Amino acid sequence: MIENEDLCQVKFVNQSTVGRLRKSLKDPQTIERLAEIFGVLADPTRLKICIFLSQAELCVCDLAAMLNISESAISHQLRLLRSLRLVKFRRDGKMAFYALDDAHVTALIKQGMEHAEERAK
Repeated sequence: MIENEDLCQVKFVNQSTVGRLRKSLKDPQTIERLAEIFGVLADPTRLKICIFLSQAELCVCDLAAMLNISESAISHQLRLLRSLRLVKFRRDGKMAFYALDDAHVTALIKQGMEHAEERAK
């Protein structure tokens, strides 16, 4: 019989810990929203947009030039990011500028980058 070393060798469930942690997920909808956010950020183009926006407020033209894709394609990605409140925009005359929505999103992107760079070493 081949033993799987990454499994417990005895079956014991710590009911106290399991119960406490289950209760910590007060709103199952939150997990669904978080999974949706991570799913959206799993796309390389959208992730690049967020990385650029973590460093500066940019317009659609800037993002299209940096990513070498059409303004229409960038606009589509930004609409999706806005629908999840990951980015926000403001108008300045005829220009529309985008930025990450808040400090939480900025921290998520920056910490993710730090983690990815650390893992690459």
